[in-house]
Amino acid sequence: MNHILLVALGGAIGSVCRYLVGLWTLRHLGAAFPWGTLAVNVIGSFMIGLLAEIIVRRFSASPEMRLLLITGFLGGFTTFSAFSLDIVALFERGAMLVGAAYIGASIVVSLGAVFAGLALGRVMF
Repeated sequence: MNHILLVALGGAIGSVCRYLVGLWTLRHLGAAFPWGTLAVNVIGSFMIGLLAEIIVRRFSASPEMRLLLITGFLGGFTTFSAFSLDIVALFERGAMLVGAAYIGASIVVSLGAVFAGLALGRVMF
């Protein structure tokens, strides 16, 4: 039961953070492109790389810490399902080129962020 509560707590905090990033990007960058979803996917990808290196490999963190931060927080923060819905919405309104650019940017930049997070974690510790 404790594991479920840790995932739930991390997920709740991650979801609130995702919402706040979405609001910020909407206010500052507008609604023409799903910047909020792209931002959380890139940040989440970077953080999972960094946390996997620091918490799991360097500090041999407890399973509870991994559940709270990686499964819970990052699971609640990243929004791949929202990413998929954003693409469908772009395609349905005829923005095929923008949708394709969004797919490419999300995949390439998020994968790059994982590598960057791993590299930073390895340099730091």
